[in-house]
Amino acid sequence: MSTLHRTKDAQWESLFALPDKPALPLQQRLRLSVVQAILDGRLPVGALLPSSRELAKVLGLSRNTVTAAYAQLMDDGFIESRPRSGVFVTQNSHAPQPKDTAGDTEPAHTQVDASKAPPDWSTRVLRSLVDQRTLAKPDQWRKYVYPFVYGTYDPQLFPSEAFRECCVHSLARSHLPHWTPDFELSDVPELIEQIRLRLLPKRGVFALPEEILITVGAQHAYYLLAEALFDETQRVGLEEPGHPHARNSFALRHPRCVPVAVDEQGLVVERMPAVDYVFVTPSHQSPTTSTLSLERRKLLLKKAEAQNFVVIEDDYEAENLYEGDPMPALKSLDKIGRVIYVGSVSKSLSPTLRLGYIVAPRALIAELRELRHAMVRHPSAFLQHTFALFLSLGHHDAHARRVNHAMQERMALVARALARYLPDFEFTLPSGGASVWVRGPGWVDSAELALIAREHGVLIEAGEAFFMSPPYPCPYFRLRLSSIAAEQISEGIKALGLAMDALARARGTPRRKLQLLA
Repeated sequence: MSTLHRTKDAQWESLFALPDKPALPLQQRLRLSVVQAILDGRLPVGALLPSSRELAKVLGLSRNTVTAAYAQLMDDGFIESRPRSGVFVTQNSHAPQPKDTAGDTEPAHTQVDASKAPPDWSTRVLRSLVDQRTLAKPDQWRKYVYPFVYGTYDPQLFPSEAFRECCVHSLARSHLPHWTPDFELSDVPELIEQIRLRLLPKRGVFALPEEILITVGAQHAYYLLAEALFDETQRVGLEEPGHPHARNSFALRHPRCVPVAVDEQGLVVERMPAVDYVFVTPSHQSPTTSTLSLERRKLLLKKAEAQNFVVIEDDYEAENLYEGDPMPALKSLDKIGRVIYVGSVSKSLSPTLRLGYIVAPRALIAELRELRHAMVRHPSAFLQHTFALFLSLGHHDAHARRVNHAMQERMALVARALARYLPDFEFTLPSGGASVWVRGPGWVDSAELALIAREHGVLIEAGEAFFMSPPYPCPYFRLRLSSIAAEQISEGIKALGLAMDALARARGTPRRKLQLLA
């Protein structure tokens, strides 16, 4: 082979190097490489591409793979074949570029004209959450070895084959009319039916289609309710400690937030102050994991009727139950429409999929539907249809059983590890869910512990984010078990124990030695 041919082959090999994306088939990886070269300008309009035979030889691919990729790119207008000339980049392959107006700008002045200064956003933003406490992870949180945090799917449990099957079915031609039209104010009927006939009856809740609204996750539901119902005059009762995302969403409309204590039976209804609304997580209280007793559920509804307030129920982790019988949802006990029910269909699968729903009287749902339309029109119809299939085929139920079994195993592991490496810490194992609420010795501040724990590869959720008025020191923190593999739990708690030792040395506070078991 001549030097010219070797140089040319090396150029092709460099230009069309396949991206490191093993999840993509070879044909798609080649397509990606060619498209990027065109869009980046490395292959200009009219540029000649190597023949399919040449490129297959250079990249070590079959000629059929290259021919198929070229055919697809021709169909999509990126390249064209010219008889007896070869394959070329088409005239329309690049998007038109905006006119360069750099020369039209006025020369910079040494002094800034106040009338041309950029807006001062610190004075213009009227509703800000930047200073609010919330659950947050480091940007590179996946690099930490022991992530006891919320907000990711479990790669060991995610039903990839089942979910892929549902996605493929939704893309079948026969199903396209079910989700491709603009739904305007409505939702995918198949998902509404699955929620009302499969999910809600398990919680003792029965609703008509017009009493259900699909949301972009539970947080979207909080935001919609705050926009529709709250202003500065409303008194909103919030569990203390409680769910920070609900608190922050509600805070945007500046209601008067009233803390309501929780104990081992959930919300302390007996000592609840006067409110217009109360937000509650009765199935597994966020973050303490306690379950609101049946007696208190009935008392709460009785008070709501007598004192004319509304209950917002987030049925958080209700289906994640390991032992005992499920407690009836507050909505199932509500006979006169005083409970607004918030649920999620995606949280147990992956919180990033963002599909939730609200069940409420039709008059309120009609208002929320108009409000949602003004914000996001409607959640992804494709995702709604896919989830409807996922539910109808029984994949959701099978997945919930696997998750419950895995979480029960992880709960046992974390209990043994805490007893071994942090024996002076207090906790109660929940009957379900995926987290443990832990209380350290009184001198420990969990925010300080969390910072030191990072140096040992451990992420925990410091307790201060869950309180409206956190104590200092705040000895509480949450260990979430959905993002960490079972085999990492014991070593993770051991590393957290080492972080505790480091915190004790930094604070000069004596701590009894770790009780290591033989």
